[in-house]
Amino acid sequence: MGSGKSAVGKLLARHVHAPFIDSDAEIEQRTGVDIAYIFEKEGEAGFRQREREVIDSLTAMEPVVVSTGGGAILLPENRQHLAERGVVAYLETSIHQQVNRVQHGRHRPLLIDVDPETTLTALMATRAPLYEGIADITVSTDGRKVQQVVDDILKAIADARPGG
Repeated sequence: MGSGKSAVGKLLARHVHAPFIDSDAEIEQRTGVDIAYIFEKEGEAGFRQREREVIDSLTAMEPVVVSTGGGAILLPENRQHLAERGVVAYLETSIHQQVNRVQHGRHRPLLIDVDPETTLTALMATRAPLYEGIADITVSTDGRKVQQVVDDILKAIADARPGG
């Protein structure tokens, strides 16, 4: 959350000439309601089920750049689909940077009526090892421009290719 996934994903998609799809936006488009409403009516478990279905279908597409919600990593099926079907870039971001980026947003159900720093710290403690476990590329986003992050991802992809 607040790592810059959407901005980086959009620019990366332009560079690799692929469509960009944000999994949360896809869920909203398919259901006709926003993520907060799904959380309110179905809880996090209901949302995660919808997210699992969307990630399964998006990761089957080629070519595509997919930006997932921060909690998508929690389900083993999502980790498997992401790791087996594409290149996973983990946008590593400090808690301080996340708090600065999300403090004015209203579309983050897990941050409603809580202390963002405490919640983000707890989420990262659970999620960071999962991100690291499937990441092909890890790029820090703190204090960096979107283009710099995209350049690092593109370089890592090129370096990973045979003869690259």
